[in-house]
Amino acid sequence: MKAIIYEQYGSPDVLKLQEIEKPIPKDNEVLIKIHATTATSAEGMVRRGDSIASRLILGLKKPKKNTGY
Repeated sequence: MKAIIYEQYGSPDVLKLQEIEKPIPKDNEVLIKIHATTATSAEGMVRRGDSIASRLILGLKKPKKNTGY
């Protein structure tokens, strides 16, 4: 499946479209196919790493998860 990933904090230039392995849901989970989505200003602030609070939660030097949420 295709996903937008980022491996470091920064401008929109750090975003990359990559093919990743399709997740396999556990017994108590479901897999939902998304046809469209949006990006909010809050997600941009998280990607840039503006807030020290967000860096403490998401990773100090680089994001812990590279596909966002």
